[in-house]
This record gives sequence, C-alpha cells and structure tokens, in this order.
Amino acid sequence: MRMLRWMCDVIRKDRVKNEIIRKKRCGSLVVDGFRRGRGKLKKYWWKVIRHDMEQLQLTEDMILDNKEKGEEEHLDELDEDIIESDVELDDTDTVEPDNDPPQQMGDSSSEVTDENRDAAQISKAKALDAISEGTLVFSFCKLNEAINHLTEAILLNPSSAILYATRANVFVKLKKPNAAIRDADAALKVNPDSAKGYKVRGMARAMLGLWKEAASDLRLASMIDFDEEIAETLKKVEPNAHKIEEHCRKYQRLREEKRLRKIEHDRKRRQAEAKAAYEKSKKKEQQSEHEASDPDSASDSNEGDWTSVKSTPCLAKRLSVLFVMGESGKESVDRLGWGRGKIVGIHSVSELETKLNAASAASRLAILYFTATWCGPCRFISPFYTSLPGKYPKVAFLKADIDEARDVASRWNVSSVPAFFFIKDGKEVDRVVGADKNSLEKKIAQYAG
Repeated sequence: MRMLRWMCDVIRKDRVKNEIIRKKRCGSLVVDGFRRGRGKLKKYWWKVIRHDMEQLQLTEDMILDNKEKGEEEHLDELDEDIIESDVELDDTDTVEPDNDPPQQMGDSSSEVTDENRDAAQISKAKALDAISEGTLVFSFCKLNEAINHLTEAILLNPSSAILYATRANVFVKLKKPNAAIRDADAALKVNPDSAKGYKVRGMARAMLGLWKEAASDLRLASMIDFDEEIAETLKKVEPNAHKIEEHCRKYQRLREEKRLRKIEHDRKRRQAEAKAAYEKSKKKEQQSEHEASDPDSASDSNEGDWTSVKSTPCLAKRLSVLFVMGESGKESVDRLGWGRGKIVGIHSVSELETKLNAASAASRLAILYFTATWCGPCRFISPFYTSLPGKYPKVAFLKADIDEARDVASRWNVSSVPAFFFIKDGKEVDRVVGADKNSLEKKIAQYAG
C-alpha cells in the first residue's frame, strides 16, 4: 500500500522516471494484487486512496488538456506556409530594364555572298572605330553610330556570331541589358560555343540582378576563353549568386523537414488512435473477466467501493503511459535507422541536436564524422566508416559535410578533415583526426562497450 501511495504522489508531481515500471499491467489489476496479497484494507486507507485518485484525475485532465492544446498548435504550425526572408544583396551596379523595341536581326536562312561578307567587314571596321572613340570619352552618339554600323553588317552577314556578340557588347555599354541579351541569344544560336556570347549575356544579366544566371554564363565563358574582364565581373557576381543558392537550399531543406514532420505527426496520430481503441477494448475485456471471476467483490462493505476504483480510468491510463515511456527511447532510436547498418546525414545544428538527444536518451555512443567532397583522406576512409554500423549496431553513426553544414562544422570547431567526434550523454568524450582506421575502431570498441 505504501508503494501505491508513493506512486500516486510521484505521478501528481510529474517526476516519474522511465525505470519505475517495466512491465505493462492494467491499473485495476495492480490494485487487485494489493488486495489479494495484503489482506483486507482498513477503512481509513480508502479516504487516502480516494483523495489520491481525485488528485490524480485532476493532474491527468490538466496534462491531457495541455497535450491536446499543444498538438493543435503544432498542427496549425505544420499547416502554415514557410515565409521566406529577403536576401541582402549588393545591387549597386544594377540598372532598370530597357523597354526599347527589338533591334533588327538578320535572316539566318538567306544565302551570304562573298560581296556581302566583304561589305559586312567594312561596316564592322567602321563600328569598331566608333566604339573606340565612344568608349574613350563615353559618347552616346559614337556608340549609337557603332550600333548602326553593326546592324548593317548583321543584315549583310546574319551567319556571323561575332557580329551579334559585338553589338550586344555595345548595348551593355549603353546600359541596355535586354537588347544585349537578345543579341547574345542570337550569337549563341549561330555558335553555341561563343565565349563572347556567354560573357556579354552574363554581364547583361548581372545588370538586371539575375545573379545565378549571370554567374552560370560567366563561368561557361571563362571555361571556353578566359580573360580578365570575365574574372573581374565574376568577383562581383559570385557573392550574390552564392547567397541566393544558400538561401534556396535553406528553405528547400526547411520545406522538406516540415513535410517529414507532418508525415511523422500523421503517423503518430494514427498509431495513437489505434492504440487507444485497442486498449479500450482490452480494458473492457479484462473488466468483464474479473467481474465474472469475482462477483462478490463489489458487495464487501468493509473493503470499500472497489468497483469505483476499478472504473476510474486515470490510474490504469497513467500507468500505461509510464510503460510506454519506458520503451519510447528504443522506438525513437529505431525510427532514426540506427542498428540497421545506416549512417544518418546531418545538415543543420537543430537536426544534429535532435539526433544526439535521441542517442543520449537511449544511452548510446554517437560518432560524428566530418568530411568533404574534395578531401582525399576522406574518400579513403569513407568506405571503412560506412561498414562500421553493421559491426557496431548499438552505436549511432552520424556524418556531416563541412561545405553543406557549415554551421555544424563551426559549432564543433572543425579545423581539418576527416575528423571523428565521440559523444556520450551529449558530451564529447574523445576525437580522432585523420584517416587512421586502427585508432578509430579501437576507440569505438573502447567507448561502445
């Protein structure tokens, strides 16, 4: 009886530990066991038990209300759309888009004669002279004159990609990026390997703030024919392009995590509903069997109203929760895939904390492996690390790429790769730096035992 009172008191204070009860039994059967084992209960004990049961019922109602409220809030949070924040970009060199009518283009299906080619070359030479003079003193008149000469050359020889690319370059100087992009597209249609076409289109897209597209064009241009102007433009474009790429990866990862959380929430809800229905039917069956085997128990006035105790669902339900808590650590670890030859990838600090908390709750050793795609020693030891989960099923093996999970690498002060951190109960107990298979496996055997 003292054990029953102690258990009710601990439940009221909500300080029940997982190791209190390991075997699942219904609450009414526990009380029946005390009655049969200790003899008839004294009358005044019933006042204590009823008081404890009333307090336990109040506590349980409060817990269930808070749990239902928390689940509703969590479900509302899952249903809300993720609002992306703005990315801070350096747009000092961007311009407003030009809305001029499309410039004249040549007929690519027309046949070009030698006379037309010669005439086109003369017009091109005049355009280059005008470009030189217009660039020197930045004269709009000279640059527009160059546009006219290049248009004549294009009409005479529409199969020349360099003429389109040259005119596109003049449009860039005139800060007309849309016109430049049209000419660059025409140049790349004639010659898909035109370095100048990619270069000018990348510069024009950068003027419009299309940083990812601009970086892609400029990288292609540098691979075909590298020059200093491409390198200088890339230095301005790539920081903005990297910020946008990281921003997109971040929110793509958040959406994927949200989708997985919603799937997990729905699965747990269905599992809880099925479990509740099963326990309800099982309880009714147990009560029916008990009443059939002991029909005189309800009429014993000295023992108190046992029917009211058995019909009170809070104790049985609460004890059932305790038994489930005792198994939850293992279940949460199994859902993470540990113990089945898997390595869990880490992409963020929050994801790492979740995995380490689960490992700590299950009293498991966790090994966090930092690697990089460009690292030669990492490629050497990765197959060996991949084989370890099958050999040590009770160890949680984690893996993080320092380029993809920079915040995780920064949090753990990773200075070189490969690096292996041994974590137990949420604290680092050891580490191995370098591709040393023997040292790695020796420490795993030491701490996993």
